[in-house]
Amino acid sequence: MEEKSKVGTGAAVGAVTGGVAGGAAAGAAVGGMTGPVGAAVGAAVGAAVGALAGKAAKVDPVAEDNYWRDNFNTRPYAAGSSYDQYGPAYMYGASAYEKYPGRSFDEVEPELGTGWSASRGRSSLEWDNARHASRDAWQRLSDRVERAVPGDSDRDGK
Repeated sequence: MEEKSKVGTGAAVGAVTGGVAGGAAAGAAVGGMTGPVGAAVGAAVGAAVGALAGKAAKVDPVAEDNYWRDNFNTRPYAAGSSYDQYGPAYMYGASAYEKYPGRSFDEVEPELGTGWSASRGRSSLEWDNARHASRDAWQRLSDRVERAVPGDSDRDGK
């Protein structure tokens, strides 16, 4: 299981890094036609576009499930609960992050709230409680991407 987690993380970071590098190279090539300043601006714009493309990297559901299974009990909203209640909410947030690349959790939260009852499986959590776990899963993936991309790629101020 540990090996799958490394592969999933490596794939996500590799996709983002490749997106940034490819975007920067393309931007620099286009910008190079207008001189050094154009090359610098082109590289920066290309890197941003590449980073957004890299955000579409696939989520490893096994790695996410393993992470949250081991760590859910550290979250204040999960005190005294079982993973069976929160697991579907974590997976829902992770799959939503993949489904809505380049958008923030707050932007898609109304849609997620509407879709929760059809996605909750055996969890008895209502959306008001499940949203915390879904947001945590989304943020974990967003933070992973942001560590691979310089700056505030997800525009969350961090």
